[in-house]
Amino acid sequence: MTVTEPQLSSAEVEPLVRGKTWEEMIPGSVFRTARRTITEADLVQFITWGGFNEPLFYDNSHASAGGYTGRLIPGAMIYCIAEGLILQTNVLNGTGLAFMHMELSVKRPVYVGDTLHALVRTTESRASSKPGRGVVTAHVSVRNQRDEEVLVFTPVRLIRGADYVEPEVTRS
Repeated sequence: MTVTEPQLSSAEVEPLVRGKTWEEMIPGSVFRTARRTITEADLVQFITWGGFNEPLFYDNSHASAGGYTGRLIPGAMIYCIAEGLILQTNVLNGTGLAFMHMELSVKRPVYVGDTLHALVRTTESRASSKPGRGVVTAHVSVRNQRDEEVLVFTPVRLIRGADYVEPEVTRS
């Protein structure tokens, strides 16, 4: 005999993954992302998609003449990979509202075949001018497989608070 369960609405079921609220992002707290190895395909797709028409990224002899020892990865790509690794942790899943600002510094070259991860440290967390939201600043250190810092950025994000209220949706 089959038992029929009552139909649940999505609103009645808690999500399996929920990002942290700004109040949960305590200054000094640190986490590490998963690792990701950068492939030749990654580089070609990124420079083609982004229009990075610079010989450093597609001409081995040009990169060698500049003192580089492999296929160089653009700093913008390193940042994008690190930001993706952060998002894959689900720390902002359903709580992130806006990316407001950042400063970025490239520290050393990254090459095809390097494996990257990020260490994310919350440096500031405060209420915003609107209720239910906060502003969180972090220090992100992107590291290679030798744990050498290759890029640093400091994102400032608007994050939902524990008391965030969804705005009413009006339909036309």
